[in-house]
Amino acid sequence: MEKPPSLLLLLLVFFIYGISPVISDGSDHRYKVGDDVPLYANKVGPFHNPSETYRYFDLPFCSSAPVKEKKEALGEVLNGDRLVTAPYRLEFLGEKDSQVACRKRLSREEVSQFRNVISKDYYFQMYYDDLPIWGFLGKVVKDGKSDPSEYNYYLFNHLQFEIFYNKDRVIEIIVRTDQSFLVDLTEDKEVEVDFTYTVRWKETEIPFEKRMEKYSLASSMPHHLEIHWFSIINSCVTVLLLTGFLATILMRVLKNDFVKYSHDEEAADDQEETGWKLLHGDVFRFPKHKSLLAAALGSGTQLFTLAVFIFMLALVGVFYPYNRGALFTALVVIYALTSGIAGYTASSFYCQLEGTNWVRNVMLTGSLFCGPLLLTFSFLNTVAIAYQATAALPFGTIVVIFLIWALVTSPLLILGGIAGKNRKSEFQAPCRTTKYPREIPPMRWYRRTLPQMAMAGFLPFSAIYIELYYIFASVWGHRIYTIYSILSIVFLILVIVTAFITVALTYFQLAAEDHEWWWRSLLCGGSTGVFVYAYCLYYYYARSDMTGFMQTSFFFGYMACICYGFFLMLGAVGFRASLFFVRHIYRSIKCE
Repeated sequence: MEKPPSLLLLLLVFFIYGISPVISDGSDHRYKVGDDVPLYANKVGPFHNPSETYRYFDLPFCSSAPVKEKKEALGEVLNGDRLVTAPYRLEFLGEKDSQVACRKRLSREEVSQFRNVISKDYYFQMYYDDLPIWGFLGKVVKDGKSDPSEYNYYLFNHLQFEIFYNKDRVIEIIVRTDQSFLVDLTEDKEVEVDFTYTVRWKETEIPFEKRMEKYSLASSMPHHLEIHWFSIINSCVTVLLLTGFLATILMRVLKNDFVKYSHDEEAADDQEETGWKLLHGDVFRFPKHKSLLAAALGSGTQLFTLAVFIFMLALVGVFYPYNRGALFTALVVIYALTSGIAGYTASSFYCQLEGTNWVRNVMLTGSLFCGPLLLTFSFLNTVAIAYQATAALPFGTIVVIFLIWALVTSPLLILGGIAGKNRKSEFQAPCRTTKYPREIPPMRWYRRTLPQMAMAGFLPFSAIYIELYYIFASVWGHRIYTIYSILSIVFLILVIVTAFITVALTYFQLAAEDHEWWWRSLLCGGSTGVFVYAYCLYYYYARSDMTGFMQTSFFFGYMACICYGFFLMLGAVGFRASLFFVRHIYRSIKCE
């Protein structure tokens, strides 16, 4: 029992290292005239398939010096980054005119390879002193022709670097491809290519601390902000109107119910009960599959805690643009550190429901979300390996993730489960449960589970669907999303609406004399995840240009895991809200 604190400390140190940006060989980003400023080539890939990226030198580029790989943090590897030294040398304040970086004679196979990637709009990405730069590899000239065999294919072999500096620091870099330097790759023949570049330096007044702000401006432009605020206002108005409407009805109906039931108790004790009060002997009857319910509640609570911590880190500026490796590191580490919450929540609730096999419950909790995620990852990583893409995790990274799971996640999950079991608190039920369950009357079709889930998921989804486009365009495209304050407001609205609509549907279910509300509340609360996955289909076919088996499988595979996590998280929110509501209304009446 002496190891967990040291493991936690080690993981926190790893987390702090992992969220740091792509550092330039330990440099403090200060340079003297003529100093080598590190330039790393990262990856290449089709512009419309963000998950399908390859190593820079998987294409037949040349280099005048031995290629060295840069050591990367966990988040960078998970993000598919594979940094190597680039063939261009950009010394501090050193200007160059049409400098030859390297020369290579392309074989017919290499010409065909370049022609193939140019036809797919391949781009490259590099990092210069931690600043990202990118550009296209070439262009296709169609000249009005419809047959691809008649197109002309050109490779850009000259790059123009324009670098801005402030005293001894690099502030900004812009790279352009020179349209006057083209290599014709239309024909299948050997071609001699000189890869050249030009460097120009300009002074700027922008301080070093603000050099990353330009990458945030894209999502903060006035017209984008107007759309975001319109989304917020639209969501707030919709939510206020509908929740206000439901609240008014619910409170009025509940008030009438309380008056009616208290009057009935004073008038005649033997009068037959109706409505939700009739269920006081069944409403707290423990549900079927209570171990699975407790596991879902534990996993959902953990994911909710994870989301809250991620938003807190985002609001303090950890996830700045093009430091996306930090997000993956934070997800892995915070998920590991919060696994104790899942074990404690599931085990304590399971024991409250008079469950006895708490060990199996803890194991189920640990595998409820990680199990499907592991299966999905295994399949998609196999696909990436087959494609030889950078999305395929190296064996060493897989070992690191396994060690985090084995040495941190599992011990904390078990410790949380033991703490939950030893809590020994009884389930707080205001009413006694009868020995035999009451028969549920026949229900109309719209009162059944699936229609209720559709009604429960539509309202929260309508509050977030505008913001979803920007999130999808950032995660599955090249847009930059930095307005985390607005995203936090949307998340808060989502949680409030989910809780409220689930409570309303739970009341209507009880009023119809259906006492099996436990699973229904969790399913209704989590149904927004189903709507989000349906939006994935719309986004893929109507709003994106993604193609190919690898990109399609990555998109639908990982979005299935994300939506499943949404289902568990919002299901836990809906269930907690319904449990609080049911306890409250039955505590407010006299139960025999």
